[in-house]
Formats: sequence, C-alpha cells, structure tokens
Amino acid sequence: MQLFADLLERSYIGKIEMFSGGDRIQYTGEMLDGEQVAVVRTRIVTKNGTEIPVDYRLHHVADRWLVYDVAIEGVSLVANYRAQFNKIIQRSSFQQLMAQLAAKRDEGQDADGSLTKRASQK
Repeated sequence: MQLFADLLERSYIGKIEMFSGGDRIQYTGEMLDGEQVAVVRTRIVTKNGTEIPVDYRLHHVADRWLVYDVAIEGVSLVANYRAQFNKIIQRSSFQQLMAQLAAKRDEGQDADGSLTKRASQK
C-alpha cells in the first residue's frame, strides 16, 4: 500500500508541477454520493485559456475527507495504474510488480536528493 501511495503522490505532484505560476485553478462544483463519497470538480485554466478538468474523488474517514483518486481530463490515475499493474502481474508476478514499484520509489528519492543537494549549493 505504501509503495502505491508514494507512486500516486509523486505522479500527482508531477502533473500539477507541469502548470506554471500564471495558470489558475477554478472550483466548479461538488457532488456527494451518499455520506461517504464525494467528487470535487475543478479546472486548471492555463495562461493561453486552455481549460483542463481535474476531479478529486474523496472518501469520508473519521471526520475528514481524504482524496483517493484524481482524474485529469477524465483519466483516473488510480484506474490507469490498476490497468498497468494488472498487465505486469499477468506477464510476470506480483513480486515483479512490487520490485518495479520499489525501483520507481528509489528513483524518485534519488532525484529528490539530487535536487536538495543542488539547491543547498546555490
């Protein structure tokens, strides 16, 4: 679970960092599905006027709403990963999937360390 959470967080942050300071995020609405599930709809409006819909899917846990999925332009990050994971498991094994997730996590940590080192040298 933690490997997947790390990967999802890194992927989402990477997508959001693609947008520059001149872009705006607009809240466009919300929808409750019972008492435990909600969708918050937003859109990123780029400097050139392009609108990119971003929906956050949330689950109510212990008096807090926690995001469990992000859909960018209708593409769910969780569904996308689920399809990729199934393909890896079918081609090889669950152990191979875990090894690949750990390698991705380690690559990200190495990259973070390099960025921190470069920033401290300035």
